[in-house]
Amino acid sequence: MSRSSSSWRELSRSFGSAAAAYERGRPSYPPEAIDWLLPPGAQTVLDLGAGTGKLTTRLVERGLDVVAVDPLAEMLEVLSAALPDTPALLGTAEEIPLADNSVDAVLVAQAWHWVDPERAIPEVARVLRPGGRLGLVWNTRDERLGWVKDLGRIIGHERDPFNHEVSLPAPFADIERHHVEWTNYLTPQALIDLVASRSYCITSPDEVRTQTLDQVRELLATHPALAASTGVALPYVTVGIRATLAQ
Repeated sequence: MSRSSSSWRELSRSFGSAAAAYERGRPSYPPEAIDWLLPPGAQTVLDLGAGTGKLTTRLVERGLDVVAVDPLAEMLEVLSAALPDTPALLGTAEEIPLADNSVDAVLVAQAWHWVDPERAIPEVARVLRPGGRLGLVWNTRDERLGWVKDLGRIIGHERDPFNHEVSLPAPFADIERHHVEWTNYLTPQALIDLVASRSYCITSPDEVRTQTLDQVRELLATHPALAASTGVALPYVTVGIRATLAQ
C-alpha cells in the first residue's frame, strides 16, 4: 500500500474513534529505551505523533520541556486531560507546527511507519537544532511465548521494525539500533482494549471486529497460561532507532 494513498491516510487517522481504548490498552515505554533515544543534555523535546501521550508522560516525568504534536484532535484531548500543562498541537510529521531550530530531539513512538519519509525527514531536520537527534521507537509483542504467538494468529503477527526496512537518510547520520526486552502487566480487559485499538480492528466491518474480539476473549478464557487469571503478563521487545542531525 502506498503511503501517499488515500486508503493509507484513512487507516492512519482511524485511531481517533478508539482514543479511549488506545489509552487503556497500549503499553508505555521502558525507561532504558527512552534514555537510549535521548541525546545527552537534551532539554526541549518534540513528541511527534504523540497520540494519547504514552511517551509524552514519560518525557514530562524527566523534567523535560515537551511539545506534543499529533494529527488527531481526539488523541490530543486524552493527552491534554492527563497533561494540561504540556503544549499539544495539531500537526503531522510532514507539516510540523514548530519554528526552525527549536528542539533538541524529535521522538516518534509507534508512528514512523505512518509518515511519508521524503517529506518528513526535511521537516524534522528543520525543527531540530544542529547536532539534534531523531529517535524512533516501537513496542513489538514478543511472540516466542506460546499464548502470545496464539494471539498473533488471531490479530496478525507483529512486523519487526528492528530489521533494515527503516532507514534514515541525509542529513541524518550515525544511525544506531537498539532493543529492550521487558514485560507489560495488564488486565484481561486491557488486552481486549489493546486489540480494539489496532487500526485493522477499528476499520474492519462490525461483524469482523466482533469475531476478532470474541476470539481474543476465548483465548483469555481457555489458554492454560491465561484462564482464570486476573492479570496478563505480555512480553515486549521495544525497538529503537536513533540518528543525529549533521552539523
